[in-house]
Amino acid sequence: MIEPRDIHHTGYTVSDLDSSVAFYRDLIGMEVIAQQEKRGGYLAEIVGYPDAHVRMAHMRVPGSGHVLELFEYLAPEGIRPDRIEPRDVGTAHLCFVVDDLPGVHRRLLDAGVETFVSPPVKVDTGINTGGFGVYLRDPDGILVEIFQPPARRPETAGDE
Repeated sequence: MIEPRDIHHTGYTVSDLDSSVAFYRDLIGMEVIAQQEKRGGYLAEIVGYPDAHVRMAHMRVPGSGHVLELFEYLAPEGIRPDRIEPRDVGTAHLCFVVDDLPGVHRRLLDAGVETFVSPPVKVDTGINTGGFGVYLRDPDGILVEIFQPPARRPETAGDE
């Protein structure tokens, strides 16, 4: 066991860094905390491509410690799948927590987002009963979830 003490970041490879940064900043509400370009060196060793050359951005939800790392590979050229599907092995998604998912959904539709998998769905079973969830796709088709947790009843003294 490695005994991790935290999760530092989630990383996605994107086709156009500027487009992805605009999506996550302007529509999702994340802040850009760093942008840079790297070529060779330690990065090439870590990713296993001797000619690695990337543009990258680090972003986060304001007040959160979790970082979203976006890489646009300038070299070597990547392979773009036709479509990323939730059922495909290795598919990942970020889940953003909001207080009013139906309202967020309306605002994103009004902003021109047309990549929702469904309208907001009410969770009707399990630990999140009463919450809402929806998937949408970023500019590269990467899945993003927006989740509104259920309202929790305040604990009452003496309840058994």
